[in-house]
Amino acid sequence: MTLLTVWNDTDPTTPELQTRDFDTIHEVLAGLNARFSRWELKELSAEPTQDEVLEAYRTEIDGVNSDHGYTLVDVVSITPADTDEYRAQAEAARSKFLDEHQHDDDEDRFFARGSGVFYLHANGKVHAVFCEAGDLLSVPKDTTHWFDMGTNPDYVSVRFFHDDDGWVGHFTGSDVAAKFATYDQLASVPA
Repeated sequence: MTLLTVWNDTDPTTPELQTRDFDTIHEVLAGLNARFSRWELKELSAEPTQDEVLEAYRTEIDGVNSDHGYTLVDVVSITPADTDEYRAQAEAARSKFLDEHQHDDDEDRFFARGSGVFYLHANGKVHAVFCEAGDLLSVPKDTTHWFDMGTNPDYVSVRFFHDDDGWVGHFTGSDVAAKFATYDQLASVPA
């Protein structure tokens, strides 16, 4: 179940809010101009192709594109395996997004399977949104944030873009991301 944890950005040890309540999560994120919603999950194969995922969620994707003007949609996924290749892929993928950055575009991501944590750093707070399958989160452009997929990533997600450049991050150089609870720590919070 989705989990929102909010800290003062100078105190990573004491959450000011921790909730799994959809309405509260929606309201808090709306205060940051971040959109949050849930979609009904569709049946996918064990290792779905991009085309399979896009077709399964065609109606929902078309709705988001129509409402928000996205022109490029892709699917990223990583499936655990007990191989050196998976471990190297997982480490490289995780490290790419762990440092605080921002984008010139909104970052919309729907989790068709698995989970990941988006950390939005705004208004003197860090908002960690532990997204699970069925969650759609939109991080507004220019919002400083980072993403943690955990030490054993396992997810299938749909990403939305306004142009063909896709994911382009502008890193802040801040070490703030290293100070807050990781994906693995948040995954252990009791439901």
